[in-house]
Amino acid sequence: MVGSIEVKSGNNMYSNGRVHNHNGLEDKLDELRQIIGKSNGDLLRIVCVGAGAWGSVFAALLQDSYGQFRDKVQIRIWRRSGRAVHRATAEHLFEVINSREDVLRRLIRRCAYLKYVEARLGDRTLYADEILKDGFCLNMIDTPLCPLKVVTNLQEAVWDADVVINGFPSTETREVFNEISKYWKERITVPIIISLAKGIEAELDPVPHIITPTQMINRATGVPVENILYLGGPNIASEIYNKEYANARICGSEKWRKPLAKFLRQPHFIVWDNSDLITHEVMGGLKNVYAIGAGIAAALTNESATSKSVYFAHCTSEMIFITYLLSEEPERLAGPLLADTYVTLLKGRNAWYGQMIAKGELSLDMGDSISGKGTIQGVSAVGAFYELLSQSSLNVLHPGENKPVAPVELCPILKTLYKILIKREQGPMAILQALRDENLNDPRDRIEIAQSHAFYRPSLLGQP
Repeated sequence: MVGSIEVKSGNNMYSNGRVHNHNGLEDKLDELRQIIGKSNGDLLRIVCVGAGAWGSVFAALLQDSYGQFRDKVQIRIWRRSGRAVHRATAEHLFEVINSREDVLRRLIRRCAYLKYVEARLGDRTLYADEILKDGFCLNMIDTPLCPLKVVTNLQEAVWDADVVINGFPSTETREVFNEISKYWKERITVPIIISLAKGIEAELDPVPHIITPTQMINRATGVPVENILYLGGPNIASEIYNKEYANARICGSEKWRKPLAKFLRQPHFIVWDNSDLITHEVMGGLKNVYAIGAGIAAALTNESATSKSVYFAHCTSEMIFITYLLSEEPERLAGPLLADTYVTLLKGRNAWYGQMIAKGELSLDMGDSISGKGTIQGVSAVGAFYELLSQSSLNVLHPGENKPVAPVELCPILKTLYKILIKREQGPMAILQALRDENLNDPRDRIEIAQSHAFYRPSLLGQP
């Protein structure tokens, strides 16, 4: 592996302080190469486009596991060039480097340490693509990764890639893959695309429906749906790289999800497979909506456990209500959705964003792309879900008023978040006011309404 410290002993390789067992890794790589149709001497080319926390960690996990087989696989990551690292970030990065002996030795051996000293003193400007080569993701400075092969030319990165990982947020996916499609016009082979994006967009014509990142990719590139998959789960990127036990699901066609699940699985990162692609994508976006509200409620109540539990009861009932609109078998989604929501509330960037907004340390005028954190995908998801669920064509019967209403009228937290984040008609305190409304129904009532009515709307996911 490029820039790693390697000491071989028996069947183990020590790389950047990590222990890899060769047993099984090369076999898994050979199996995937065979399924894809790679001949001897022809590299399996894997590239991650987008270098946020999850995209960078995903590339680093692959590099740590398979980068040693240089004659069989090439693993690279693409990010835009020209993004300068702020002086304060450079100072913090210098502290991180000096706190980790393995990282410090690696940089000294690669003759790369001096530039970080100069940046700490203000004598040099570092760039995000430059530090990524040394294993530092701008959105995750406190967690050094292995050195990565970084490409800043998008055409060079993707034109002959066999597997493309989408590490961009949903709000940027369409734009990037529209650009990528220009470089694939002459392709003979069809690439495999794994999307890590959690988020949605709403379209109202010809009927209200959701557009997910994998659908955006399909529309932009023409790559068949069977070659586009989604991977997600209840996890935090930095903790996965630090080998905290985690699991995820890769969803899509059986042809690719099963071999890819096997290829991606590691002892500390268990990857299951599932056929329900679109629904899992949508659920990944839904939990981000309510994570922002959880952060607001926590900050305004000084982390009151009671207040957070009240919020959790209402937000989960709204999410369950929404799943009954989206899925014919919503009970199958309850476990994955709640697990993903739980970890996001504990340590996700969307909950953090809600806290910062409530404390006044961030302003809505700063937008949803935050330095050091990346894109807060829950903001756009609030707008999309509200717009979608406010359509009269989706009306359901209101239990108290016994009249048809748009589904969003039964989701007071979603309505309040929309007024705070999108319309900016109310301040963060409106979340607590919504929870303390004396006319607010028991969360259980909302679930019972969903369970006792034929709510399922297949058209929301583009199904007939």
